[in-house]
Amino acid sequence: VQLQASGGGLVQAGGSLRLSCAASGRTLSNYVMGWFRQAPGKEREFVAAITWFGSSEYAESLKGRFTISRDNAKTTVYLQMNSLKPEDTAVYYCALDSQAPPFVSRTQGRYDYWGQGTQVTVSS
Repeated sequence: VQLQASGGGLVQAGGSLRLSCAASGRTLSNYVMGWFRQAPGKEREFVAAITWFGSSEYAESLKGRFTISRDNAKTTVYLQMNSLKPEDTAVYYCALDSQAPPFVSRTQGRYDYWGQGTQVTVSS
C-alpha cells in the first residue's frame, strides 16, 4: 500500500489549508486513516483519524479547527485545517491502519503504512 500526501504549503496565520492523502496498491477495506504531525525539534504527534464508517477522533487541542473526512471510493482522506496558527507548522503525515479495527487509535505503532509527509508552514 502506498500513501501519497499533498496539499501542504505556506499560509498566513488565520488561513486554511486542505491536505489530501490517497491510498493505492493492495485493495483494502475497513481500514482507519489518520494524520500525525511533527514540528521541528518535537516528537511526532497524533492529529486526527477516521474509521471506514466515518467515526473520527481529534487531538484535544485541535478540535474545532481541524476536520478529517474520507472518500472510500477514492481511497482518500482529507484534513481541512482552519484558523491556522504558527504552532501548527509541521510536517504532516498520513497513515493507515489496515487491521480492520472498529475504533481509532492514537498510537503511531498501530499504523502499518505511512505517507512521505507534506510540509505545512504558518507564518505569523
